[in-house]
Amino acid sequence: MSISFYNTMSRKVEEFKPVRDGEVRMYCCGPTVYDYFHIGNARSFMMSDVIRRYFEYRGYKVTYVMNITDIDDKIIRRAQEEDMSSEAVAERYTAAFLEDSARFGIRPADIHPRATQTIDDIIALIQGLIDAGAAYVIDGDVYFRINAYEAYGKLSRKNIADLEVGARVEADTRKEHPVDFALWKNAKPGEPTWDAPWGKGRPGWHVECSAMAMKYLGQTFDIHAGGNDLIFPHHENEIAQSEALTHQPFANYWMHFGFLNIDNEKMSKSLGNFFTTREILGKYAAEVIRFYYLQTHYRGPLNFTQEGLDAAKTGLRKLQTLHETLLDVPSGQTAVDVAEYERRFVEAMDDDFNTSAAFAVLFDLAREINTSIQKGGGLETASRDAARSFLEQSAVDVFGIIRTGGTPVADNTLLDGVMQLLIDIRAEARAEKQWALSDRIRDGLRELGISLEDTRDGTKWKTGE
Repeated sequence: MSISFYNTMSRKVEEFKPVRDGEVRMYCCGPTVYDYFHIGNARSFMMSDVIRRYFEYRGYKVTYVMNITDIDDKIIRRAQEEDMSSEAVAERYTAAFLEDSARFGIRPADIHPRATQTIDDIIALIQGLIDAGAAYVIDGDVYFRINAYEAYGKLSRKNIADLEVGARVEADTRKEHPVDFALWKNAKPGEPTWDAPWGKGRPGWHVECSAMAMKYLGQTFDIHAGGNDLIFPHHENEIAQSEALTHQPFANYWMHFGFLNIDNEKMSKSLGNFFTTREILGKYAAEVIRFYYLQTHYRGPLNFTQEGLDAAKTGLRKLQTLHETLLDVPSGQTAVDVAEYERRFVEAMDDDFNTSAAFAVLFDLAREINTSIQKGGGLETASRDAARSFLEQSAVDVFGIIRTGGTPVADNTLLDGVMQLLIDIRAEARAEKQWALSDRIRDGLRELGISLEDTRDGTKWKTGE
């Protein structure tokens, strides 16, 4: 069997054929670090994490890249609002992103490139477009020449003529075409800047992702993933500028994740139904939220409700109980055909990552094992070991919805929340160079038997040292 999934570019389910046999090179658009990421972002990041894990389960070597946009208009505005440097804002929310991702069970990317650490590559990409006649300079600004790329709109199915009508409303009259987009923004007072051949300034958002993706994955890679809201203009512009330079396909497969609604309404701050992942993790265990998200197909809309979360907690408990049962079930004569469940699981996931169908397989396995035990018999040793291995590979390794070691989900939610608050306060103190406060938090926790470890993926904590 082979893995097939929906390609936004072709609008159909396609069999996956990697650029390199046995390898997957995957890029997922990461956060712009000006705030805590919200539960809609969390769905995209978590689903990309599961897809990466499943490819590994199927034996592929995966190179997974997720960027961190640490220079952007939103970061600059937040810095001005809080009277901080853009660098300090970016550092604060980068640390928060890595910490919240770890709490949510999202494994770190193989590479988390940052835009500010890729400036030379960005400048080289822009210069290449200028040299090729696909970009032009106006007063220190650099724009991509939309007419230099004939296939513009092939991902979003948007027509340039239609876009032009809307773009003319607030068009920069200096541009050759209303739809031309910025690759480089000329320096403005109080903003971070870098030297470039055409003048001081900073990169545009779209070109950052193209440069980071191609630097670490090559001119053509396998999968580019992100939320539905990124199809246009972000991903469309990435394709245009990348392919105008290389004349090669940028990514062979495009994956997009559905929108998240709150009680059947679009999530927005104006409606008062906007929640960060950090807020939700203060109320529910990460495993519960992951289970809830995975019950709905990744391409479809997800309705986020209190009732749904409570039901997810109950459903997840059944799988947690199965895991605990398999650790202690007595030996007996009853045999279970675990290989058939594994086959059905793979069949479901190979079919456009059908997680709901995969869950049905796990619940069927739980039902058969529980029925066998209730009849008074244990499990044959080989069946028990096979079932335990399969459950850990699927529910633990691929889905990340069971906490190993028999620890009930949500038991440590309060402690996790308190520790995360202390870690956040310490991160903010460090960003503002309040070293005494930072050391006081670390040393005070150490006296209580809790140690902190600062890693490239954020601050971790553990007890017993």
